[in-house]
Amino acid sequence: MLVLPDDAPVGRPLRDYLGEEILEIDLTPDMARCLSMWGIAREVQALTGGSLHLPEDVDASGGEDSAEEYVSAQIDDSDLCQRFTGTVLRDIEVGESPKWLQDRLSSAGMRPINNIVDITNYVMLETGQPLHAFDYDLLVARAQKLGDSRPTIIVRTATEGEKLETLDGQQRNLERSMLVIADKAGAVAIAGVMGGGETEVHEGTRNILLESATFDGINNRRTSQTLRLHSEASHRFTRGVPASLNEVAARRAADLMQQFAGGRVVPGQVDTYPVRQPQVQVFTSRSDVKRLLGMDLSLSEISSALQRLEFEVEELSELPENASERARFGLALAEGEPVISATAPWHRLDVSLPADLTEEVARVVGYDKVSETLLDTVLPPQRRNAPLETEENIRDILIGCGLQDTVNHTLTTPENHARLAGTGRGRASIGEGEDGEGESDSSRFISLTNPLSPERRVLRRNLIVSALENLAYNLRFKDRLAVFEIGRTYRPQAERGGHANGGISESKLPEEDRRLCIALRGLREPHPSNPSSSEQTDFETELFDFFDLKGIVETLLERLGFAQSDYLFSAHPESGADDAISETMFGPRCALISLQGEELGIVGELHPQVRSAFGLGGERVVLAELNIEPLVRPSWRLSQMAPISVYPPVVEDLAFVVKEEVTQRRLRDAIVDGGGRDGDPRLTSVELFDIYRGESLPVGCKSLAYRVTYQGMDHNLKEREVNRLRQRIIRTVERATGGTLRA
Repeated sequence: MLVLPDDAPVGRPLRDYLGEEILEIDLTPDMARCLSMWGIAREVQALTGGSLHLPEDVDASGGEDSAEEYVSAQIDDSDLCQRFTGTVLRDIEVGESPKWLQDRLSSAGMRPINNIVDITNYVMLETGQPLHAFDYDLLVARAQKLGDSRPTIIVRTATEGEKLETLDGQQRNLERSMLVIADKAGAVAIAGVMGGGETEVHEGTRNILLESATFDGINNRRTSQTLRLHSEASHRFTRGVPASLNEVAARRAADLMQQFAGGRVVPGQVDTYPVRQPQVQVFTSRSDVKRLLGMDLSLSEISSALQRLEFEVEELSELPENASERARFGLALAEGEPVISATAPWHRLDVSLPADLTEEVARVVGYDKVSETLLDTVLPPQRRNAPLETEENIRDILIGCGLQDTVNHTLTTPENHARLAGTGRGRASIGEGEDGEGESDSSRFISLTNPLSPERRVLRRNLIVSALENLAYNLRFKDRLAVFEIGRTYRPQAERGGHANGGISESKLPEEDRRLCIALRGLREPHPSNPSSSEQTDFETELFDFFDLKGIVETLLERLGFAQSDYLFSAHPESGADDAISETMFGPRCALISLQGEELGIVGELHPQVRSAFGLGGERVVLAELNIEPLVRPSWRLSQMAPISVYPPVVEDLAFVVKEEVTQRRLRDAIVDGGGRDGDPRLTSVELFDIYRGESLPVGCKSLAYRVTYQGMDHNLKEREVNRLRQRIIRTVERATGGTLRA
């Protein structure tokens, strides 16, 4: 409800009476300078070519005394507080603000309080500089209790266990990293966030200390987030406030306070400015602007655009030798080409590189003036990203194997990790600690301070937990699932002993590993060699098992360029810490995978109790989790391509009778060895197409039939050549396996 004054004309349209049109401007983070009317006015002036009319900078002070007689100030850390300016006003009268001022604050979404507080808020909206007014007499009373005649303002970080009641009536527990405004008695405000209740301005206030300061944006943002206390002041400090604005905004506020609260502005300001904000000089050129924009602008056009934004511009015949590396970073400059030196105005904290100047030129000239042109510069050399290429190769290979790529939540719960413990003995997964007790202990996880959901409050320690959550969800829609995920796992630094220097990182960043997880559940697909058969085979009715997943992993490793001798599947050890893996997460079908002597991961069938804990039904689930880093090493090698023969191949089928204990791989290796002896390239393909066991064969024997392809690279193979190759294969098979050619 809006209460109008008694003299409001009855019958007049409310819109006409209020007379305010409000523009809501949605700013991007890089436009923090426009969080004020002055900033927006500068932008409009630059884009329209109009003139800029800012309020006159008035020094309203008067009297024979000075601000230094009333208060002193010190900054303990100039990195966190670049500047502190204090202004003293005496004999003011706190009351209501003028209606126009209240209306403007209300239009901006701020609640009018009293003339002093309203003016600090109004000047913040006008200039972009947050201000805060302290009751000066309350500060004096605090100082006198300690035997001092005047207060000393100290900008410092909070002490251990320090507390402060803020203006909203909340008791805040401060941390040592938080910056506060304090006197010798303790904190009186959280710097750049909110003032303290003990020294706030009230109806009986007669003297005030007006604070205008510049605080570090990163520290301010962390403080605001930690305390969950967002304010208009912290919104601006987080994005950057120029230190040069302090005294200008303070004088503007003091002038308005004298007009609408009476009293006197004490001459001078207590101004502590340890490290002054340097002027930023940046260089650009016609070539650089053209390189980035594709527009061929003259030096005068570039200079004019920058001058409209209040840059001090000078045309130089050459780049100065003392130009800083940042001021000329990436600058494109032809031999003997003149350059433009541009000094940024004090209110522009976002300009430091030549590319920044080009962006400003583009904004003023107009993005609609940028024409489409072909790139006329040489592209920078591209560096190969072996890890990324490997991950893309892995995706292609696994999708080719019939699996679906998934992206799962990296957030889960400690309870879901505890479910992986199955029987309750041992740890849940490879890479976990040496005992499973306390699997849900929060110290073993990277926890969120402010989780959006109780189901997403810790970062996962392995990918298997995410895969099982995925299976449990999707089993509501389909029975057959064959999925994989490439993602990160997270563990506290302490579990790996910190960094190489023996300490734990101060940033407390987690250890992150890129890993691959594969999960299979449900029926196999029809065999690709017989996709249209109306009769179901064993292959079609059987469930995925350990050997299906083992075959997928073998295919992956071989397609990535590893030889069969590089990797090894080994049964899980019967004792030791790692025994917990097979006894808890996995059943008896479980194997560790090593690659070139280094542990790569694990593949196995999920333990029935774990399967039940995740609600996955009675059908078996097989899983694998691999470390991706060892897979990167050979993937960068270029594939060696063989020429394609233009001569027709010769294809024949060879069936060998061997004993049951002879494996298919052993027999195939013998065929390849016989046909390709001494590097003979004429044997091009060996494919198993039939396995037969029957009464026509000797007891304890089986028949393996292979389709063998011969092909010459430079001529048609003659029959005698094929016969010699065949006989060589038969002799090698007999010698290596004891097998005979089946009639």
